[in-house]
Formats: sequence, C-alpha cells, structure tokens
Amino acid sequence: MKNLIRISLALILSSTLFNCNQVVADKPSKENQSSGFSKEQQDSLIEIYLENGAWKQDPYSQDWQDEIDKGLGIDSTIAYFWQQKAMPLFKQSKYELGMPFIDNAVKYNPRRWQDYRAFIKCIFSKQYKDAIQDFQDYEQKYGYGFVMDHSYNFYIALSYLQLNEFEKAEKIFEKDYKKIMAEDGEDWLHYLDLFYYGISKYEQKEYTEALELFDQALAFYPEFSDVQYYKAKILYKIGEPEEANFVYKQAKENADRGFSINEDNVIYERYPYQVRWP
Repeated sequence: MKNLIRISLALILSSTLFNCNQVVADKPSKENQSSGFSKEQQDSLIEIYLENGAWKQDPYSQDWQDEIDKGLGIDSTIAYFWQQKAMPLFKQSKYELGMPFIDNAVKYNPRRWQDYRAFIKCIFSKQYKDAIQDFQDYEQKYGYGFVMDHSYNFYIALSYLQLNEFEKAEKIFEKDYKKIMAEDGEDWLHYLDLFYYGISKYEQKEYTEALELFDQALAFYPEFSDVQYYKAKILYKIGEPEEANFVYKQAKENADRGFSINEDNVIYERYPYQVRWP
C-alpha cells in the first residue's frame, strides 16, 4: 500500500511546478487550508521529503530547502514542512526569511506550532511584544503549558524584562514560583527561572530578595557564573566589597570554564542578561 502511495505521489510531483516564494506571497485562501491528502499520505510525504530528503542534507544549504519545497509542491498544508524550512534560518539569524515560514506552520497546525513561534519571537528574533501576545493567545486557547523546558509564563515574564517592565515581569515570575512550590515542591524549581526572577527584583533595587533568589539558583547550579556576577554587583551596592570581590572572582573563573546559561539554543543566541565578559 505504501509503495502505491509513493508511486502516485511521485507521479503528482512530476506534473507539479512549484515555487515556494510564490506560495508564501499568495497566502493560500481559506478554502485551501485543509489538505486533500490523508494522514497516511502526509506521513509518506514527510518520510520521502524530510527523512529521506532534507534530513540527508546540510540544514543550512539550499539542498535542504529544495527537498522540502518538493514536498510542499505536493501538499502545502503540511505544517511540519514549513517549520523545517524556518528552523535553520532562525539558527542563522535570518529572522525575516524564516518568520513567514513559521507563520504558515502555525496557520496549518496552530496547536502544535504557535507556542514554538512565540518562543522564537522571544529568544531568537527579539519581538517581545509579539511574543507576549502569541503566548497569551495560545494559553487562552489551549491552557497552561511548556515549550523548550519552560512555561509560557516564563517567556512572557522574560519578554517583560526585556521591555523594562520589571514589575510586570516580577509578578509573573512570582506566580509561576508559587505554582511550582505548591504543586511540586522546591526540587522542581529551575535555576534559570530563579535567576530571572531575581533579576526582576534586582532591577527594582529589591536587593535582599534578589540575593535570596540568586542563592536558591546557586543551590541548584553552584557554578552559574551569570548569577554570581549579579550577586557580586548587589554585594558592592549594599556595602560588602570584600565578599563582592570574592564572588566576582568566582564568577569570572566559572565563566572561563564555560559555566553560564546552558539552554540548548544558547549556541545560537545570547540569552537576556547573559554576561558579556571583557
């Protein structure tokens, strides 16, 4: 059966002329948003043009894009194709090129890809207001959840931090903190959440509370150089220069050893408040 599907798809492909840029520019009309192919046929297309096509190429090459375009030429409603076109472009900081593709992924499968797009806007393209709107809309439709190891509220609060709306950020970090403590306990806290929650306090000069949160983060990740750096800054501000110098020295040593924010995507993007050491 699968062989027959592949043969028929290949015949369709041979008679199809496709220009990916034209599809993006034309913005397929509402009545064309549902596919004429079955789930089984779409899975076969993914196998042919991703597993045995694009994924055998360099993701940053035009060959990768060309293989996916072949699949889109047969069924342009497969959201995963659009996401896979966008992903390497974001990793190359080609946000303007990648965003129309991820928009199409969301168009054809919003439940699967809208929170991912919101993550991209927050961490990659730095469209913080858009990220907040995307996450809030998604959460309203589908409920509280996580993407890339963190809650939607984490990214919303992080976006507010980057917009210098520190009080809003603090309240959202606090809400998530209390939720985790009540439902799962302290062991489920994440050191990065604690770091940014502490930063929201630091920016409002709530130094005692910021230090408490930084120390909580360090209990999970003792070598976290970025936390140590901001902790040292606070210690200087509150008149404890000797301890500040000690902590700053630790921070620099740990940074030199590579102990910083260790999210998967940090190899592509510098995260907010990640220290730029001289």
